[in-house]
Amino acid sequence: MESMEELEQKIGYSFKNEALLRQALTHSSFSNEQKIKKWKNYERIEFLGDAVLELVSSDYFYRTYPDETEGNLTKMRAAAVCEQALAITARELNLGKYLVLGKGEEQNGGRERDSIIADVVEAVIGAIYLDSGMREAKHFIYRFVLNDLDHKRLFFDAKSVLQEYLQEEKAGELTYRSVGEEGPEHEKVFVMEALLNGEVIGAGKGKSKKAAQQSAAYEALMKCKKGNEG
Repeated sequence: MESMEELEQKIGYSFKNEALLRQALTHSSFSNEQKIKKWKNYERIEFLGDAVLELVSSDYFYRTYPDETEGNLTKMRAAAVCEQALAITARELNLGKYLVLGKGEEQNGGRERDSIIADVVEAVIGAIYLDSGMREAKHFIYRFVLNDLDHKRLFFDAKSVLQEYLQEEKAGELTYRSVGEEGPEHEKVFVMEALLNGEVIGAGKGKSKKAAQQSAAYEALMKCKKGNEG
């Protein structure tokens, strides 16, 4: 893993215990194939990172929006730390490049799968927390997760935003349809399309049909935005 230093430069943090970063980047498919105890995977450390992320993001929204209701704060936090939003963070850092995967997961496109790379973001947070405590973990979260929130919120609410936009434009009927499934049974990925008057305007993937619809709606929104700018 010669590229760990490269990743440390990207995130602006150098690990005192590099084994923690190695663990955060190791998928269970690799550790299972190796059958060697020293190859720990990211599952336990991701569990911890998830809790740290929830606390830091909850604190951020509570302090930043003092007049918002609990319900709205919950929605805002969900938009910022949902799988799709964390996958955006992962792609910005190109985390997939540094993953250690088993052969099967490599062949199945694990480096680009939202469910995996989103978990890795949480695992990196957990690793930083274990290595240096809450302050450094919070710094990472503020810099890479709680950034560009308008963009991430748009992704989370893409279906609603797209529906409202098309209604205002009186463009016609918006529907969604399932076009297939990918991946193994335990990590199934659904593929959905967004259609306007029967014509495909966006496609997306997700761990659930709802998530795939959000992804398809987001793609359609980006096309609409690009068309308006043109």
